[in-house]
Amino acid sequence: MSKLVYVAMSADLVHPGHLNIIRRASEFGEVVIGLLTDEAIASYKRVPFMTYEQRKEVIESIKGVNKVVPQHTLDYVPNLELLKPDHVVHGDDWKEGVQKITRQRVIDALAQWGGTLIEIPYTKGISSTKLHEAMKEIGITPDVRLKSLRRMIHVKPIVRLMEVHNGLSGLIAEHVHVDSPHGRREFDGMWASSLTDSTAKGKPDIEAVDVSSRMTTINDVLEVTTKPIIYDGDTGGRTEHFVFTVKTLERLGVSAVIIEDKTGLKKNSLFGTDVLQVQDSIENFSLKIQKGKEAQATRDFMIIARIESLILGKSVEDALERAQAYIAAGADGIMIHSKDKDPGTIFSFCRAYNEFPDRKPLVVVPSTYCQVSEEELSSYGVNVVIYANHLIRSAYPAMVKTARSILEHHRSFEAQEDMMGINEILELIPGGK
Repeated sequence: MSKLVYVAMSADLVHPGHLNIIRRASEFGEVVIGLLTDEAIASYKRVPFMTYEQRKEVIESIKGVNKVVPQHTLDYVPNLELLKPDHVVHGDDWKEGVQKITRQRVIDALAQWGGTLIEIPYTKGISSTKLHEAMKEIGITPDVRLKSLRRMIHVKPIVRLMEVHNGLSGLIAEHVHVDSPHGRREFDGMWASSLTDSTAKGKPDIEAVDVSSRMTTINDVLEVTTKPIIYDGDTGGRTEHFVFTVKTLERLGVSAVIIEDKTGLKKNSLFGTDVLQVQDSIENFSLKIQKGKEAQATRDFMIIARIESLILGKSVEDALERAQAYIAAGADGIMIHSKDKDPGTIFSFCRAYNEFPDRKPLVVVPSTYCQVSEEELSSYGVNVVIYANHLIRSAYPAMVKTARSILEHHRSFEAQEDMMGINEILELIPGGK
């Protein structure tokens, strides 16, 4: 009877290293590939470019592969205990770092039935990370980018978005990351904020920057990034105009638009009741959602309804009534907004919202209740968290500090330590050096 050999891989980008592992594994018996699901991969790094089914089709076609099974976690043990393979084959590049613990668990599990771990020398000159970086330089198609947000919401505990207002801030959201014992942490996508876009242009946040100008900013970001974008659509404008905005965004590859249920001259929500703000009727806003959905060419684009009830001092019950109506009108998600520093009302909304039989993804923007962690938000059922204005709020004080230093000292020497070097700037932009 042939021995059973287990090989786990994500196989988003199949390269000679994968083929070598499979070829060597087939020398020891029948090869079963434990293909990591999108959820498993998303738990420690970016959601793969290809879906699980696409990756499965590729792996099944490789010579030497006898069977492909899903591996639902980074931990091999559940599959190993189910299959009890004679051997596990892996590259020898996991003896140190994040995967060291995973390796030891594999060894301990195999020991229960006398299985062995076979480690194959790492294929030099091949790096999945470098291949992914090369793909980023090539770019991404609008269709793939458009679909990516729905995939992320489906597989990740919480999707993390950073505001962008130009190409440079887009590069920050695209590339900045931290490495942790649980894998790489990075932003999953971008929030094309109307507040920060208008602020960067020196204009008030009253929809003074027209849609054409906003699209110019979107294009600047699209050209240098690959991650999904949610567009801040403010009130959406007139219903007749909103349908064209939807068509334009979808054609560009933007994943979603969020529109707020207010009417008249737009004022920033964080002013609350300090300025006159009028909430739209449920009927009118529902019609806007319906017309926007009818304008879509695909099922992938999302229209998310932003509820302003708590901002305007109304009850959680009012917000829930609106959420139910907007979902019935076709909204693909709900954003609940609050300017309170205490997240209590937000959490009350979340608890009740989670009981909806037709619940859709839930979005929050914790600008004022910023002490709440992503883990806590996720525990209340939040699917998407948006850091809505943080890059421009950080950039402005730094620029003012440098400008003042130059004025005070009649030279730029004292400001040097607060600035990037010229070479760093050139290296920051792809192709700039």
